[in-house]
Amino acid sequence: MQVSKDHPRYKSLVTREMMSEMVRDGVVAPTGLIAHGRGEAFDYLLGETTSESARRAERAALALMLGARNPVITVNGNTAALAGKEIVAFSKMVRAKVEVNLFHRSAERVEKVIAFMESLGAKGVLGRNPDATIPGIASDRALCTKEGIFSADVVLVPLEDGDRAEALVRLGKKVIAIDLNPLSRTARESQITIVDEVSRAVSNMIAMWPELSRDEAKRRKALADFDNRENLKESLGLICRRLTKLAEEGKP
Repeated sequence: MQVSKDHPRYKSLVTREMMSEMVRDGVVAPTGLIAHGRGEAFDYLLGETTSESARRAERAALALMLGARNPVITVNGNTAALAGKEIVAFSKMVRAKVEVNLFHRSAERVEKVIAFMESLGAKGVLGRNPDATIPGIASDRALCTKEGIFSADVVLVPLEDGDRAEALVRLGKKVIAIDLNPLSRTARESQITIVDEVSRAVSNMIAMWPELSRDEAKRRKALADFDNRENLKESLGLICRRLTKLAEEGKP
């Protein structure tokens, strides 16, 4: 499909076409398109831009990752498709392992997601041979590796489902979520929730890295100043204010 760059929804349409291709390639599960559409709807409500509360969450998340002993970034098909390149760059900056973890899991699909991440420059991607299980999860998302998720102290979980976020917190992990839906169980269970589109969120943290990686005092302040409950309240407030303003103006 050819999309004119003059189209007002050019980026959105190009992304949708790319996601459809990733389904055909086996990287994204068919139901991943539903999840992407839901996220895009929330991004509309947020104005398709990074809010100040999201930026504070991104600073806190980066500070936490930089101070971690064994940080791990988990990747599913949607994350790989939407922000694979950014995840690869970010993982190298914070020295985090990357582990593929899928709800709709098969050995073939795990291999395809890993191969896709490797094509973007990722090294040593985990997930092919899970040798540990996260207690309290009924799906295949319980499967993980001892080297990665199971022994991690900080886990970044973009586009997550609530079961695993909750289970990881019970295991004593510090969980960072990237979730456009501030009402989700994932958003509410995680210690730091970035209410932002995944590629924007990771790109923002990459941009913040030169400053925070050199300044421990700023990292401590970013964490001390962050409150996830207030963060989610601000995100919901932003949506409410924006909808009210649009309704009062009587135009989109």
